[in-house]
Order: sequence, then C-alpha cells, then structure tokens
Amino acid sequence: MHFQPMSKRPTDTETFDLGAFLPYQLAVLSERVSRGFSAIYGARFGINRAEWRVLAHLASARGPLSVREVHARVSMDKSKVSRAATRLEELGLIEKRRNDRDRRLVALSLTEAGAGLVAEMTPVANAYETKVLSHLGEDAETFRKLVNRLLEELE
Repeated sequence: MHFQPMSKRPTDTETFDLGAFLPYQLAVLSERVSRGFSAIYGARFGINRAEWRVLAHLASARGPLSVREVHARVSMDKSKVSRAATRLEELGLIEKRRNDRDRRLVALSLTEAGAGLVAEMTPVANAYETKVLSHLGEDAETFRKLVNRLLEELE
C-alpha cells in the first residue's frame, strides 16, 4: 500500500491575520483617535487622558460620583482614576468629599473652575469629533449607529 503524504494544512496561527481582526482594529482605532484628541487638550489645557475622562464623566453625571463609579464608567484602573482625581483636586478643578458614615468613600464633583474648563473644552471636543467623522463622509451617521449598537449589545 502506498501512502501519499498529506498536504500540510495551515494552522490557525498561520492563517490568522491580526491586522484584519476586528477587536485589534477597534483597539488600534480607539488608541489613534484618543491619542489625537489628547494631543490637542494636553497642549491647550495641560491635562492628560485620565484627567480628561474624569472631568468629562463628572460633567456628564451632573452630580458627585465616587471613585468607584468613575472607574466603572471610564474603563480605567482605579489607581489611574485616583491619581487623576488627586491632580485635578490640586489644580482646583474637582472637589473630594469624604462620606461621613464611611471615610473610605470619596465623592468627586466639579468645582466652578472645573465646570468652566469643561465648558471651554466642549467645543474643542466637538470639533475633533466632527473632524474624525468627516473621514467617513456620508457613512458617518451609519457608523455612529453601529458603534452605539455594539456598545449596547456588548455591555
């Protein structure tokens, strides 16, 4: 009996194209968009990405949030949120208040200066978003709807 050698079948890792893998593409895209925006607000307002996210979430919450709540909303390590909150407090942009019943709990809220900074940053953020979406042309609204759907479905 004569055996023909089996042709070598590619392994999953040999056929896997990381550049075409959607989770990787989304991570790269997110990093590029975030880096582009952080360069703008970093230069103009002197804050970093974590600080921007804390400010933005406090502004959208319309009231005090705990470090734990901010951490859950911004998808950052609690230590990064805590460091950002400490720096923002030093800059006079947020206020920390300890809970009278549980001293471990801290509520964060915008100061008047913090709210003013967010108000100044908002048009800059909107302009950057418009610039990014302009690359999609007439597909921009469809893209937004699909991103929102994924965010809801993958929660």
